Amino acid sequence: MSAKTNAKKKEQDKPQSSGLGLDGLGDLAGLLNEQPAANAGGAGPQELPLDLIDEDPHQPRTADNPGFSPESIAEIGETIKARGVKSPISVRENPDAPGRYLINHGARRYRGSKWAHKTTIPAFIDNDYNEADQVIENLQRNELTAREIVDFIGRELAKGKKKGEIAKEIGKSPAFVTQHVTLLDLPEPIAEAFNSGRGKDVTVINELVTAYKKNPDEVAAWLADDSQELTRGSVKLLREFLEDKRSHEDGDRDPNTVDALTGKTDAEAGDGEQGPQDDDAKGKKEPKEADPDKLKKAIIQVKHDDRPARLILNRRPPAEGWAWLKYEDDGQEFEADLGTVQLVALLEG
Repeated sequence: MSAKTNAKKKEQDKPQSSGLGLDGLGDLAGLLNEQPAANAGGAGPQELPLDLIDEDPHQPRTADNPGFSPESIAEIGETIKARGVKSPISVRENPDAPGRYLINHGARRYRGSKWAHKTTIPAFIDNDYNEADQVIENLQRNELTAREIVDFIGRELAKGKKKGEIAKEIGKSPAFVTQHVTLLDLPEPIAEAFNSGRGKDVTVINELVTAYKKNPDEVAAWLADDSQELTRGSVKLLREFLEDKRSHEDGDRDPNTVDALTGKTDAEAGDGEQGPQDDDAKGKKEPKEADPDKLKKAIIQVKHDDRPARLILNRRPPAEGWAWLKYEDDGQEFEADLGTVQLVALLEG
């Protein structure tokens, strides 16, 4: 074989370029190991240093949220200490501090990791995230207090959004938003109970607002008793009492109607309070005919521990679902869970 032929063969044996410029790319494996760009649907969770992560100062949950209590953080911290964070948190790049991140959701896992002295935490980077997304996340987990929901709705309304828009945004009904909007402007006594966390049920607070509009002094006095529980049952009793009182003052109530709190009829309660009236005064207003469909005095007979008893209607129960009872055989009065009571009969006394 000639020298010319050998040279040609060596030329053919050389690696051929693809023509795509791959020769200038360098180490392809090195490129694959580079950090991927952050985006909403991109890479999986990464281990991020805790000291590069900040909590969102505008997150919907506030400092007094029960989930942020020292006891609650210690509980989740113990599990993280033993097993690590099994569900990655979500963060976004902090536009005001390049190289740092803000938490979208997962503040409790973040705090628990710090409690457990961890240095990193698994996290998804999701830059397509807003405050409404945070509210939705926490609503689905039932981690927002009524106060926090109200504050968020108030901020959205201040931006010019309609209630219907807000409802659609957070996946709730318009009625849900309307009910919370009422709580943005509460009377002082009710606002104090709501803001302190004493009253957490939105329905209860709205019922109190309705009662306050007609009887502000009575509702304020009722709330002034710190031992008074704010439950749906207790507020219902309050409203019934106020309605009865107003009807009595207007003269519209049958004098034989039993007062829910005193157990006496209006006629019985009025004995001895007024002096005798002359015949002309008595004749000015004809007595109303008794309504045959109304009980003059209701007696509710029950059975408790296989013993006959009756409900005491004029004593305030200690809590919702409880009542005062009186045994028929020995007259003993006691508190009982209504779940342990069997209704026997409703009689007229």
